[in-house]
Amino acid sequence: MKAAGEVSELRAAALDMRPMWRMGLLLSGAIGLLGFASTVYMFQVYGRVVDSRSVTTLLMLTLATTAAFAVMELLDKLRQRLFWAGSLRFDLRMTPRVYQASMGVLASGRPHSTSRVMSDMRSVREFFVNPALTALFELPMSLLALVLIFMISPVLGWAALFGGALQTLVAWMNQRISRAPLQEAQRGAQEAHRYADVTLRNAQVMHSMGMLESVLRRWQERQSRFLVSQARASEAAGALTAASKTLQQLMGSVLLGLSAWLLLGNNLAGGPAMLIISSVLGGRMLVPLTQLVSQWSAIVTFAGAFTRLEGLLREIPARDRSMPLPPPKGELRVEQLHVAPLGLQQLVLRGLQFHLTPGQVLAVVGPSASGKTSLAKALLGAWPAQAGKVRLDGVDVFSWDKDELGPYLGYLPQEVELIDGTLAENIARFGQPDALKLQEAAALVGLQEFIASLSQGYDAPVGRDGALLSGGQRQRVALARALYGRPALVVLDEPNSSLDEIGEAALLRAIGVLKSTGTTFVINTHRTGVLSVSDRLLVLREGAQLAFGPTVEVLQKLRDPSGAGGQAAAPATAPRMLQGGTA
Repeated sequence: MKAAGEVSELRAAALDMRPMWRMGLLLSGAIGLLGFASTVYMFQVYGRVVDSRSVTTLLMLTLATTAAFAVMELLDKLRQRLFWAGSLRFDLRMTPRVYQASMGVLASGRPHSTSRVMSDMRSVREFFVNPALTALFELPMSLLALVLIFMISPVLGWAALFGGALQTLVAWMNQRISRAPLQEAQRGAQEAHRYADVTLRNAQVMHSMGMLESVLRRWQERQSRFLVSQARASEAAGALTAASKTLQQLMGSVLLGLSAWLLLGNNLAGGPAMLIISSVLGGRMLVPLTQLVSQWSAIVTFAGAFTRLEGLLREIPARDRSMPLPPPKGELRVEQLHVAPLGLQQLVLRGLQFHLTPGQVLAVVGPSASGKTSLAKALLGAWPAQAGKVRLDGVDVFSWDKDELGPYLGYLPQEVELIDGTLAENIARFGQPDALKLQEAAALVGLQEFIASLSQGYDAPVGRDGALLSGGQRQRVALARALYGRPALVVLDEPNSSLDEIGEAALLRAIGVLKSTGTTFVINTHRTGVLSVSDRLLVLREGAQLAFGPTVEVLQKLRDPSGAGGQAAAPATAPRMLQGGTA
């Protein structure tokens, strides 16, 4: 948790680019000054050329002004390249961090849209090259133009200042009027995108069951709400943008008329030339403000995206790099563990306590919603402990650097998900595949024969979400991924839910092989087959530890209440404990 007043990670990343901002401000100043070349040219033509009637002077002034505009164009290109480089630098620094935080939310089991987060990151990055940012950098030139107008005449200066105030009021009204519909449009777009993403994932089911028309109708309703909100926002912003442009054009005419009035009364310093110059300066003063108003939707989008990303990074703070620890051997100790999902207060696990030595196999049983999956996430360090600790070889797993610890952990979630890539990449966790480790993991789960039958072997693609594989094959590939490299601790959540008898036999053999080499297993299960290879049995009910001990003893206590003491269960409890799988 950040202390009050502490700069967020996004703001810190932007502040670290101060040299770029200073250079951008310097370039904008130079571009703004060169932009006065036309005003200077006009003043000199009315003064020197008209009075002297010198063609040479006119030619030299024209060449100098042309050169000034050429330099201004080059500086503007340089500024654009500077801001593009800044956006890339910001992206390279923050996108991995934002992606990790997004994955952290998903790992906690909460609903979350990674695509929306990446869209927010894109909105923030693209603001670096948005005209609105350029307009912000050119605001000092507006102030300079106002000062020059005051120098010509205080009357013109106050008129220009009043026009600038009106332009600012238009911008404020634009923000007030368009903010709500713009935010509603953004929410509608996100909802429509999320709905489309979910439905596309289930396209085969919808197609086979004739659900396409109904689902399409529901998506169109969401899309229509988004389009209506967007139209309202565009209509509100468009009217004020038009008013802003009209005000900019009107300012030039107002200043021209006032200058003429002052000239007629002999109160305009500099003579007739100031008629045109004051008009040009007045219009130039309002250019950045007009540009800000016209780009207001981009500013609102940027502000919303920036705020959401700040909230995400605050919710999932970056882990501090700690001193590398020796590889774990697999001793697991759970000490009075109380767990609640990230961001919530309701406990899903209360007071769990047990100890496993390297090479032991723990089977975890319990009815649906007893806390088995929550325990798996806590053991892997995906969820923090509200109280107590989960220690692997004496080290808190939640605080252990996941990049360092990850290769020594294996995990098979209840809902198997493979990543679009090859079999080798998925089994090797998208690291550099080791041929021997690949073959060993595939052999452990009985995949070798299947892989040998493929023309591309380990290089065969699995498709998006493993769509090119059957349910049992996906389960085995995910299991091979969990066992790749012989991890010290393997957590399996319903590993045999999609396996046939042959697959389950291969699973039990794999557990036996790795158990003999010192791998510690925690297996959530509702099928009795796993109990034959387990050394310890943990019984959960409603997040509480009902029983723990050697498998045979705990089963005996569950079946025989007379010998179970204070933790006795009814005779019918044992079979019920092996029903259901979700926690």
